Amino acid sequence: MQIRIAEALTILPMFTPAAVPGLFIGCLLGNLYGEAIIGDVLFGSFATLIGAWGTWMLRHRRWLAPVPTVLANAAIIPPVLRWGCGLELPLPLMAACIAVGELVGCYILGELPAEVMLRRSVFRKMQEDE
Repeated sequence: MQIRIAEALTILPMFTPAAVPGLFIGCLLGNLYGEAIIGDVLFGSFATLIGAWGTWMLRHRRWLAPVPTVLANAAIIPPVLRWGCGLELPLPLMAACIAVGELVGCYILGELPAEVMLRRSVFRKMQEDE
């Protein structure tokens, strides 16, 4: 199980649609330069794209907005770990561990920047305008 600090950034699509491609490209580059396996580069970045788009779609439902990121990663990453890295744990166990790490990253670590941004009038206006 891992808790990635970068998951706190997955709340950004709540405020602007520009964060959707930004998170995707950032994940893609991070995986490329972090020497991840090709499956993680492709499918992990795709999971981020799905999660970011879902967050954008749920942007007016603050507490539901991170759910797509959690679900996309929990569904997509376990097979990557199984067939790309040879990890032989049961897929449901891997999905549960990933979901827990994502929940902590998105909801607990992401709550601080979300709260700060919601208190700033410019970000609050961005969210209301969209």
